[in-house]
Amino acid sequence: MNDHLHLREPAALAALWADTCAARFDMASAPLTGSLLRTLAATKPGGSLLEIGSGTGLSTAWLLDGMSEHAALTTLDSDDAVLQILRQHLGNDPRLTVVHADGDAWLAGLAPASFDLIFADAWPGKYQALHETLALLKPGGLYVVDDMLPQPNWPEGHAEKAAALLDTLGTLPGFHTTALSWATGMVLAVRR
Repeated sequence: MNDHLHLREPAALAALWADTCAARFDMASAPLTGSLLRTLAATKPGGSLLEIGSGTGLSTAWLLDGMSEHAALTTLDSDDAVLQILRQHLGNDPRLTVVHADGDAWLAGLAPASFDLIFADAWPGKYQALHETLALLKPGGLYVVDDMLPQPNWPEGHAEKAAALLDTLGTLPGFHTTALSWATGMVLAVRR
């Protein structure tokens, strides 16, 4: 089986990749991650989705591609320079709300059980404020993280943080969790 066969990339992806490379942004989500995000987004018709760590919008494009017409996606990042690339290519989608804010502070202001799917691709929501972020999921809501296999851009000591996160996610009460040694290493958890 070829994992890259029939990916059917979203229309905006080529231009997003070009601008991502031009900006020398090296923390972009992999195409296989995007493909899985699109599939998972499609399971939440009319749902409320949250992406923490928008970057330049590569994973945002995949999520939007899988979402139904009446679903809504809020994407959050603390770096306005990369958000400018996202806005340029995806900002006209009425289902999308782009938030430029400190993740920890912004997440703290949200009501529990607000989201059907959360993709946490930044320190907030993943390595910081994890339990607060998980509380934002509705019953049946999906929590998704990537980059759980060693990556070349990991800073010193990050492998230990990733291992601790895997242990925590694997023992969460009230969740069913699956770790996948696929793409960049993914974990999916669903609130029971």
